[in-house]
Amino acid sequence: MTQIPRAAVIGNPISHSLSPKLHGYWLKRYGLEGSYEALQVAEDALEATLHSLPAKGFVGANVTIPHKVSVLQFADQVTDRATLIGAANTLIFKADGRIFADNTDGYGFISNLRQGAPSWDPKAGPAAIFGAGGAARAVVVALIDAGVPEIVISNRTRPKAEALRDDFGARIRVVDWVQADTMVEDAMTVVNTTSLGMKGASDFKVSLDGLRKETVVTDIVYNPLKTPFLEAAEKRGCTTVDGLGMLLHQGVPGFERWFGHRPEVDEETRQAVLS
Repeated sequence: MTQIPRAAVIGNPISHSLSPKLHGYWLKRYGLEGSYEALQVAEDALEATLHSLPAKGFVGANVTIPHKVSVLQFADQVTDRATLIGAANTLIFKADGRIFADNTDGYGFISNLRQGAPSWDPKAGPAAIFGAGGAARAVVVALIDAGVPEIVISNRTRPKAEALRDDFGARIRVVDWVQADTMVEDAMTVVNTTSLGMKGASDFKVSLDGLRKETVVTDIVYNPLKTPFLEAAEKRGCTTVDGLGMLLHQGVPGFERWFGHRPEVDEETRQAVLS
């Protein structure tokens, strides 16, 4: 008897995650046998939990805050991409119990940009990134791979931005947070990777007055869907792309590996997750 494949999202807390809704929708839409659940796992229980899952029929898992960095030490095999980013969000459990770790955040980010702004050309000019946390690392790797000529980064604490420059080299330039508004003047791609503007978080206060209307602007925050950051960019005539698509697209590679079908990210998927 073939075991029905199980997958999950692991985090702490986990109740906010939209991943069960997304993967549950895809399983139903494509008539596939399988299940996807949310598992709240404390830091000190992470290793034991990961090693117990394959025996319970789990074929893989998504990983969210705060475990994206620590899962790397428990993986048997880590992709170059996940190593470069220093975090994993997608795990595949092999039949022999070995754990394979990948990071699909950058893939999700670029796929969302290309879908939301089909005329976006990464090579057209510099990219400006607000924030220098884990998400920013994934975005930097993805933009370098896409051929962006220069990336200008500003973070509220400068050393974090400098650490990115040290890791990724000459294509990165760091600007002080007090001068962050100057980054957008020449940028053809502008990205907010901070939590500023998110429901319950502080406002995004950096001025976007220097934006040009041919610039593509995206926010990785998706609650609210249209952040004040995106609203400000829209008022200046820019093409804007919300953060929900990044979440949807990053789920595609894992779902395909676990359940054997490549799902589509379209308007119906968005509505199913938002409902």
